[in-house]
Amino acid sequence: MSLRFFLNPRYVSWLLALYWVQWLIWAYRPPFFQEWLLENVLPLLFVGLLVATFRHFPLSNISYTLIFVFMCLHTVGSHYTYSLVPYDRWASNAVGVGINELAGFERNHYDRLVHFSFGLLLAYPIREVFVRIAGVRGFWGYYLPLDLTMSFSMLYELIEWAVAIVFAGDIGQAYLGTQGDEWDAHKDMALATTGAIISMSVVWFINWKYNRNFGEELLQSLTVKDARPLGEVKLQEWIKDSQKED
Repeated sequence: MSLRFFLNPRYVSWLLALYWVQWLIWAYRPPFFQEWLLENVLPLLFVGLLVATFRHFPLSNISYTLIFVFMCLHTVGSHYTYSLVPYDRWASNAVGVGINELAGFERNHYDRLVHFSFGLLLAYPIREVFVRIAGVRGFWGYYLPLDLTMSFSMLYELIEWAVAIVFAGDIGQAYLGTQGDEWDAHKDMALATTGAIISMSVVWFINWKYNRNFGEELLQSLTVKDARPLGEVKLQEWIKDSQKED
């Protein structure tokens, strides 16, 4: 695909319109309305944040595309609740054999796909924010997006746990979506981490291939910028400076 396609100034508007169209389609008569509402609170807040910051801090069209794909995957999951997405029936109708039957799965793995996609698709937009706001370079431009993706994945699992406690019963369990697996949260976080590692590895390769300053930026990012320790040493300097001013 040509880069001209992504450079079109109307691209993001088209993407946003397409997102709302598919969201409205999947918002029609969800089987479990209360669970659907819970699943859509954070995504809609996120979309609102992207719209509000677009004029002053627009991301690249590639980042918006990756976010769009992830949000579409989530929209499908929120319509059915993740553990009930009928991807197996869709596959059977399309090719005559279900994915679970073919792969030997014993549970619905749509939630696993979305957790993996969270790392794979959102690590790059997170990297863009780090590079453009925090000014990170070299090694830290790959490690910090991975680290934050892992942190967000952990935070989401904690939110799921809190919701399950507050909304005890079927609603909480549907939102949690463990399907009886006591290691569900650990596997979800591992998949998100794996996706982010793949994403950052691809970005690393592209930078190595096309960025002439790749090696220099990598070395500079690992050099000591300030030889003085922080902690008590820095605190003592601040105290001395404040005493001089007094």
